[in-house]
Amino acid sequence: QVQLVESGGGLVQAGGSLRLSCAASGRTFSRYAMGWFRQAPGKEREFVAAVDWSGTSTNYAGAMKGRLTISRDNAKNTVYLQMNSLVPEDTAVYYCAASTVYQTPVRAASIYAYWGQGTLVTVSS
Repeated sequence: QVQLVESGGGLVQAGGSLRLSCAASGRTFSRYAMGWFRQAPGKEREFVAAVDWSGTSTNYAGAMKGRLTISRDNAKNTVYLQMNSLVPEDTAVYYCAASTVYQTPVRAASIYAYWGQGTLVTVSS
């Protein structure tokens, strides 16, 4: 059974940082893109960041670019999201996702076949 399990969410003050992790099990995604999305209360899910299969090419949402770093460790089948200078508007459930088709860091949620259950990030003002 394929599972993506996120961790690292929590409560942080504005200006703080968090590092999210997503560990995959059941199969390897080392040849495919992985990404992070988020969904704030009352809003639609939106793209946050994606990384290609090798970890060398990344793609970030424009509004958050400069505050994020996505990375991966294929030996551990894990993808990370470092978030800095957090603001209350970053409060959301963050989901990781894995593709089984694309190697490049695509933004479209539809290309990701597997999803985690999400981890809640709450940024207080």
